[in-house]
Amino acid sequence: MDNFFQHKARKRFGQNFLIDETIIERIVRAIAPRASDRLVEIGPGQGAITELLLQHCPSLTAVELDRDLVPLLQFKFREYPQFQVIEQDALKFDFGSIAAKSALRIVGNLPYNISTPLLFHLLSFKGKVQDMHFMLQKEVVDRLSATPGTKSYGRLSVMAQYHCRVQGLFPVPARSFRPAPKVESAIVRLTPHSPPPCSAKDERLLGQIVNTAFQQRRKTLRNALKPLFPELEPESVPLDMSRRPETLSVGDFVQLANTCFERNPE
Repeated sequence: MDNFFQHKARKRFGQNFLIDETIIERIVRAIAPRASDRLVEIGPGQGAITELLLQHCPSLTAVELDRDLVPLLQFKFREYPQFQVIEQDALKFDFGSIAAKSALRIVGNLPYNISTPLLFHLLSFKGKVQDMHFMLQKEVVDRLSATPGTKSYGRLSVMAQYHCRVQGLFPVPARSFRPAPKVESAIVRLTPHSPPPCSAKDERLLGQIVNTAFQQRRKTLRNALKPLFPELEPESVPLDMSRRPETLSVGDFVQLANTCFERNPE
């Protein structure tokens, strides 16, 4: 039976299994799961965090892409009848389909190679999420929490902070994993705003403006947004269009998006 639990980390899935029990306990304390929670774990791996989470919340749902890990997890946690493993790619999974009356609490050690697109996918379900706790590459956590005018500030910073309160919690050294990654990691908490501090009239347009602006972050707003709004007159916008995108706050981007929406609501 011991051979059943031997699973080699797969590079194509970006797998690095957490083995540091002190870090695992610290993560679970930060999450503070309760029996009544609607808890969802993305990429449980071999169940290092899962095991401790289940002791607090026995109705946990896991989303795992690696089909070889699914029977391992089902066997390992067979004493928890409410534990469920869904074999699915989290990038394509409809998290709204498992949201019940209570909002989801999502946790996970996210693969570094898909962390950014997965975060954007998860943000689309913000209305059904209470909070999210993730292990990410430290560089990504720095980008999530970055402030205007800093090197790390960009599209991910603006959109994450528009949707959520972002809190970087603590670093996780590479030696805490098997195999050890070549980058440092960190834990971050994302809590959807309720209500949001500022509201875009068209969130799709906001995302389009932020994405376009940061594709050419060294250009002025006027020049960076010209492909998107070729006829936009700088004097019609309540912002200095000679500024660079990296200097704008989240509220500034929302104000810009709402102005553009009002001028062209279609």
